[in-house]
Amino acid sequence: MSLLKLMYITDREALRRWHVPLTNDRYVSMKLGPVLSGVYDLIVVPSETETYWRRHISSPCDYRISLMKDPGDDQLSPAEESLVDEMFTQYGNRSQWQLSDLTHDFEEWKDPDGSSIPIDVSEILTAVGVDDRAADVIARELQGFAKMRALSR
Repeated sequence: MSLLKLMYITDREALRRWHVPLTNDRYVSMKLGPVLSGVYDLIVVPSETETYWRRHISSPCDYRISLMKDPGDDQLSPAEESLVDEMFTQYGNRSQWQLSDLTHDFEEWKDPDGSSIPIDVSEILTAVGVDDRAADVIARELQGFAKMRALSR
C-alpha cells in the first residue's frame, strides 16, 4: 500500500507542478484512498505471463512486494527523478496507514463505499489549485496524448 500511495502522491505533485503526470495511469478512489489503477492491478492481479513488471517486481507475499532486479532509470527525466526523490524524502518515512490517512484528505478522494470510483485528472488538477476551465483543457489534452500513445503501440 505504501508504494501505491507514494506513487499517487508523486503523480499528483507532477500534475500540480507541470500539469503532466509521471505514470499516465488511471486514478481511482478506493476504501484506503486514491490509487493508480493500473499499478494496483499489476500488484494484486496474478499474471502467469512474463511482463516487464514481473521481471522486476515480485509477486505479493503477505501484502508486500520487493524489487527483484533494478529496472534502471532511463525512463525518467532528471526533473522527474528529482521529484520522486523529493516525494520519498517528504513522505517515505510514513507508515502505510499514515499515507492512507493523508490521501483521504485529498479533495479528489471520494468514499467508494466498498467499491472504487474513477477520479478524472481534471478533479486532481482542480484539487491542487488549477482553475476549472484550465483543468478541463489539460485533462482533454492528456486524454488525446494517451490515445495517440495507444495507437502507436
